[in-house]
Amino acid sequence: MTQAPTSHPYRSHHCNALRREDAGRTVRLAGWVYRKRDQKHQVFVDLRDHHGVTQLVFDEGAGELVERARELRAESVVFVEGTVALREKGNPKLDTGDVEVVVSRLTIDSIAAELPIQVAIPKGESDRDGEELRLRYRFLDLRRERLHRNIVLRDAVIRAMRDHMHAEGFVEFHTPILTNSSPEGARDYLVPSRVHPGKFFALPQAPQQWKQLLMCSGYDRYFQIAPCFRDEDARADRAPGEFYQLDLEMAFATQDDVFGVVERLYQKLPAVVASPDRPAKKIAHFPFPRLQYWDVIDRFGSDKPDLRFGLELTDVTDALRGTGFGLFADAIASGGRVKALRLPGLGKDGKGAARRLEKAVKEKGYGGLPHLFFKAGPGGAGLEADGSLKKALTADEAARVAQATGAAADDLVCFGFGTRLAAAKVLGEVRLLVGREQGLADPDVLSFCFVTDYPFYELDDEGKVAFSHNPFSMPQGGLEALNGLDPLEIRAFQYDIVCNGIELSSGAVRNHRPDIMYRAFELAGYSQADVDREFGHMIAAFRFGAPPHAGMAPGVDRTIMILLDEPNIREVVAFPKNQRCQDLLVNAPSEVRPKQLEELHIRIVHPAS
Repeated sequence: MTQAPTSHPYRSHHCNALRREDAGRTVRLAGWVYRKRDQKHQVFVDLRDHHGVTQLVFDEGAGELVERARELRAESVVFVEGTVALREKGNPKLDTGDVEVVVSRLTIDSIAAELPIQVAIPKGESDRDGEELRLRYRFLDLRRERLHRNIVLRDAVIRAMRDHMHAEGFVEFHTPILTNSSPEGARDYLVPSRVHPGKFFALPQAPQQWKQLLMCSGYDRYFQIAPCFRDEDARADRAPGEFYQLDLEMAFATQDDVFGVVERLYQKLPAVVASPDRPAKKIAHFPFPRLQYWDVIDRFGSDKPDLRFGLELTDVTDALRGTGFGLFADAIASGGRVKALRLPGLGKDGKGAARRLEKAVKEKGYGGLPHLFFKAGPGGAGLEADGSLKKALTADEAARVAQATGAAADDLVCFGFGTRLAAAKVLGEVRLLVGREQGLADPDVLSFCFVTDYPFYELDDEGKVAFSHNPFSMPQGGLEALNGLDPLEIRAFQYDIVCNGIELSSGAVRNHRPDIMYRAFELAGYSQADVDREFGHMIAAFRFGAPPHAGMAPGVDRTIMILLDEPNIREVVAFPKNQRCQDLLVNAPSEVRPKQLEELHIRIVHPAS
């Protein structure tokens, strides 16, 4: 028995609604022409809307209607009316795969021009090719199934974040977009003021100062899905120009309080994006491991460790103490380290594997990759060493390295040397490269950890003391540590959350004491006047009673990228910019009219080049 459609002019159902029990109904549908198949006596059209796809059938007996169907162009918008029928052979890939709509009326509302990119991707082709065209015609790219799904799942993740934060007792705030320029690590985006000639607002790199001021204002738990703006170079896991973070702050809180809120959130998120064709990712450890900064540097060569596989570094400084090899001897004599990374089985490839790895690290700015590869000695007795250090190290030194690293026949051992950090970092790059090449990391596992106890200071390129992480962090030991310790020995209540080798967020227990803040900045070369000029509003707030407070700000875009297994952050952002921070869709940045510059009292001075 048929049932008349609703009175809505466009549709009675969306394109993912019809099921077997709807057979015999008269329905209206609206959407885009997705795919078309002309079968001589029938024309089949897949009609797509935001919700899904329904197959339409135009029978030859319908006369002029089937001819009009044959002329339909892909991505044109149409309205149809027809009767739901059971399909002779269902399509299990579609939720609506048991039914089709036999069309009795067709309205072509909007005819699509020739497409610069295909929305329906032909079999064997990729929807990731041609990034420039994809960004220029992003409104078409967003119609594609994978990207459309990603943006919908982005909404689900953000809703889950908000629900979690409210359940944890947080209040959502909105902080200013036009704010003051402050030294927070990246270049500011500046906004000239028309009514105050020669002065500028800055777009916030993060709401750092505002959320701390809210803690001083008596609020207990703050959060927002915060837009952040930084003029920095793009990476696969970093959107250029602008991004979003789940910004949170807690009064009367320790770093463990912050960790608890964040790890409980990330425990929930894999289920939010799970589906029958993509089961929820497994979380390797819960609660998340807490690992000290120098521990992960020494073991993995990075403060963003991928814990899904081993290949840990070994300190061979003592094994090579007294060596005659100049580079290693100089590093050890100056208080540095020699580190080694054993790569099981790669010695079988001989010099080829070592050269490939050396080329990769040189492309990242490192000088080279000293190495040995081991093979069984004559008659299978003992080990023999070969490689770039064969002549530089004695047989006894090579044997001590093999013993320290556990190397066996057919293993390749690579070396890093220099400062404690430099010796480890080059091997950290090698470790990640080999891990990717050999598929050592389980893609279905999320291995989170918190990296804690960062150095408060480091030496800059000129050898001067500088903040290594966040100037608003509380030094461990407070004022006593600042007055009594070598600055490079001071640790901070600073921390990161890392997942699968990607940093999701930095955070800290904040410095809320003016005396400690003045002294911390003094050691980094700032006078009290400098601090008052840059952060006078914060110092004033702290002077009127500030609670101890702590927080962090996990990246929203980066979190979704990891959950959806996307290799590039642009695949989870609706309207991203390209690697050069250009929006190709709307042609931004662009020149502005001379009158606008005149109103802002600005003159453009182009570089001589």
